[in-house]
Amino acid sequence: MYWGVGAMYLLGYEQEMDPETILKEVLECYHDNGGFGGNVGHDPHLLYTLHALLILAMLNALSRIDTLKTASYVAQLQLADGSFVGDQWGEVDTKFTYCALSALSILKQMHLVDVAKAMEHINSCKNFDGGFGNLPGCESHGGHVFTAVGALSIGQAVTKYVDAELLGWWLSERQCDSGGLNGRPEKQADVCYSWWDIASLIMIGKLDWINKDKLIDYILDCQDLEDGGIADRPGNIADVFHTFFGICGLIMLGYFDREATKHPEYAGIRKIHPVFALPVDVTEQLELSAEIISPESMASYSECK
Repeated sequence: MYWGVGAMYLLGYEQEMDPETILKEVLECYHDNGGFGGNVGHDPHLLYTLHALLILAMLNALSRIDTLKTASYVAQLQLADGSFVGDQWGEVDTKFTYCALSALSILKQMHLVDVAKAMEHINSCKNFDGGFGNLPGCESHGGHVFTAVGALSIGQAVTKYVDAELLGWWLSERQCDSGGLNGRPEKQADVCYSWWDIASLIMIGKLDWINKDKLIDYILDCQDLEDGGIADRPGNIADVFHTFFGICGLIMLGYFDREATKHPEYAGIRKIHPVFALPVDVTEQLELSAEIISPESMASYSECK
């Protein structure tokens, strides 16, 4: 649901949705302990709790939940080494640290966790190539790089723990001959990495290290021109997940700004925050902050704090 709501909001078509219908579905997934499940009747989980908060933030409906209870649910998932588990079953992953810190930022409750310890744990997942795995010693991967650098950005520790030159090289090497990006060496390009890899490049100030025009062409080639939507690769079936991240990629690459004179309808398309995965106007309303290296070098993101 987050991907669909996010795509509609970014495209400026949020008025086409019934917010109360969406909120009813989201709140039916809310548990007494403050967490959200992925569907009605599902156990609460950190990932779905963040997705629910992102939807509530876009719909200006955070007041519909007990924010302190939800923040407490998130905070109790931190372990002694600073890492976070996704739920009561105990899986540790960098994405859960990102989810926790993003959620607590939205809820204004970062003080409930040991941020310094969380930053140290993320740093322990850093590899010789500058990238990050989901656990210490695990292979660098574009998705884990985003969650690691995103968590460090929220914790104001990008400069402290990220080797921007080395990571920038690793991320730029993710661009394939097709123009698309992959998540790790010897893998096919996939539109979703137009979010994971590009957002990471923006956070470390290295967006210009890839061929942006070739990536734009790749994303556009993945469109379904008859039924709409964007697929993972050209010729495949479109889905909401890749549509959302494809739109995010085109926004971050400046495509809609560049083409606005030819397509006046593009004027209503919103910017996406590369750390919080929320429209920038929403992050400004919530007064969210994150560390982004050299944002002044990217005019489109000069408003991201």
